[in-house]
Amino acid sequence: MMLRVLFVLDPLPALNAYKDSSVAMMRALEARGHAVSVALQGDLFIQDGQVFASATPIALVPGADLHKKSWWTETGAATDTLLQNFGAVIMRKDPPFDMEYVYTTHMLEYAQSLGARVMNSGDAIRNHPEKLAITEFPEFTTPTLVTRDMERIKAFHSAHKDVIVKPLDGMGGTGIFRLSVNEPNLNAILETLTDNGNRTIMAQRYIPEIKDGDKRILLIGGEPVPFCLARIPLAGETRGNLAAGGRGVAQPLSERDWHIARAIAPKLAARGLLLVGLDVIGEYVTEINVTSPTCFVEITDQTGFDVAGRFVDALEAAVSKAV
Repeated sequence: MMLRVLFVLDPLPALNAYKDSSVAMMRALEARGHAVSVALQGDLFIQDGQVFASATPIALVPGADLHKKSWWTETGAATDTLLQNFGAVIMRKDPPFDMEYVYTTHMLEYAQSLGARVMNSGDAIRNHPEKLAITEFPEFTTPTLVTRDMERIKAFHSAHKDVIVKPLDGMGGTGIFRLSVNEPNLNAILETLTDNGNRTIMAQRYIPEIKDGDKRILLIGGEPVPFCLARIPLAGETRGNLAAGGRGVAQPLSERDWHIARAIAPKLAARGLLLVGLDVIGEYVTEINVTSPTCFVEITDQTGFDVAGRFVDALEAAVSKAV
């Protein structure tokens, strides 16, 4: 069964196609004979009780240099199309998770009620904020505090000595600070992150195993991918994020990784999350990424495991089940 698949994502020229997971998905879909269309978040609209996208059909250029901006071609004009007329709608818009993003998830959720097949589903994305979602699984997390109360954070820091603090809406390692036992800028950092007590943040006990990498474990269709990408920080850095200069090294899942992934994956898949990226440091889950999890290309290039192919398998199975 040939599917018309709509990607809701960032502008194509802004994607680094040579390493972008959404592009890897598109390539795998085309290899199976499916058709791809794209739309921006602002191209979605509701009119007369129906949800549409001004969607542009594209094709990937065979043999294109993915380091350049000529890897795709438009195969038709943008057309207003009901979301339920696509075989699947894949939500891949990167954060920030602002109110426009929230409105988009509501549109997608409404489209689902009308028969659209949206992955990840709008309500599931909205109900699983990527940092807060770990609090559902305290057995797999390091000691964690979520609050805007600076005195409470200071008490947490005093108890645990070495603490990571971060905003709830950051991505790529932005806004993350390590507060060691004698941090001279403690007050200034907390005042800035909490906006003087007006913004909620997260504090976690520091996990020294970060030196071995912040592992991205992919869950697809309720099953873990057997390889993760350990994002190893630069010397002197506490953030492993690739956007912060981390080095990505693919490796098999450890016994602990398998235990965590198999415990969490079925629960999230049952809620409409086809693709999830767990961030694991040492023994602990630090984030549950549901908006646009990445690392497909790095894992595939280093191990030969076809992550995008596994994703298309799961997508086809989900669509067949929904029909």
